[in-house]
Amino acid sequence: MTDIDTPRRPFALAVFLIVAGALGWYAAFALTLDKFLLLENPDADLDCNFSLLVQCGANLNSSAGAVFGFPNPLLGLGGFAAPIAVGVALLAGARFARWFWMLFNVGLAGALAFVIWLIAQSIYVLGTLCPWCMLVWSVTIPMFILVTARNLADGVYGRAAVGVGRTLWSWAIPATIVSYAIVALLAQLQLDVLIHVFGRP
Repeated sequence: MTDIDTPRRPFALAVFLIVAGALGWYAAFALTLDKFLLLENPDADLDCNFSLLVQCGANLNSSAGAVFGFPNPLLGLGGFAAPIAVGVALLAGARFARWFWMLFNVGLAGALAFVIWLIAQSIYVLGTLCPWCMLVWSVTIPMFILVTARNLADGVYGRAAVGVGRTLWSWAIPATIVSYAIVALLAQLQLDVLIHVFGRP
């Protein structure tokens, strides 16, 4: 084990995983309920439909909303249980094997790749910003960054990467903010969000 804060004091990471996982799970749950409403009544007025730009309905009814043949939110209901469980286990003093951290990291990498694809679909294909979807994006990005930084810094991927992990760990918050800013910039350039929200001067 390397002498860094994360392995010795996993409290912050554990709490973040629990909170982020819970937020992501709640967003997936809300989207699942909305999907049920749309199945019962395709013209239902969803609580997350604020305008043509900010809405969930178009996303849930699109082919991108059921990539694997079932509604995407069901993936979130199962997937976000994992970081919650890992966070709780860390608070209880659990120590996971190297292979476990690697698999957990791979799972988060897959979640991030899926989220990036969904962001592109939402902005460039559907032309909408789904509130619950954006909450899922917002928690998935920092979870991947923090767990990757922890694994690199703790030597999960070899001692040569420890320095990179320490640097990434210290820059995790700025990296997350930059990621958010990139998504916001892409949305603004493609959808002209500010004009839709505040109107023309």
